Amino acid sequence: MPELQPGLVGTASIVVERSHLASALGSGRLDVYGTPAMISLMETAAVNAVDHLLPDGTVSVGARLDVSHLAPTPLGVEVRATAELIEVNGRRLTFRLEAFDPVDKIGEGTHERVTVSLERLAARAAAKAP
Repeated sequence: MPELQPGLVGTASIVVERSHLASALGSGRLDVYGTPAMISLMETAAVNAVDHLLPDGTVSVGARLDVSHLAPTPLGVEVRATAELIEVNGRRLTFRLEAFDPVDKIGEGTHERVTVSLERLAARAAAKAP
C-alpha cells in the first residue's frame, strides 16, 4: 500500500442544489452556494486524497479548518474542490484546499486531519452517550 506523502490530491464535485444554498443551511438569506456546503465538499476532497490508503480500521477525521469563501455560485452550477496533501507530521495531515465553479475560484484554505483508530473513536463517542 502506498505511503501517505505530500503531493497526494483528492477531488470532489457537486451540482449546487437547493439543499446546498446558504438560505437552506441557515448561513445566510441568499440563494447562493452556502459556505457550510463548500466546506463539506472540501473535506470530502481531503478524505478522497488519503482515506483509501489508510490501514484497515483507520480513518482520518477533521481537526482544523481555515477557509475563505471568495465568490458566489448560483443554483444548478457545478462546483469542484481539490485537496492537496502538503504535510505529514505523524498522524496529522495538512491539506491545501481550493474550490471552483466554471467562472471563478470560489474558495481556498487549509485543513488538518488526524488519522485515528475507528474502533477507538467509536468507543470514545459511545462513552458519551446517555
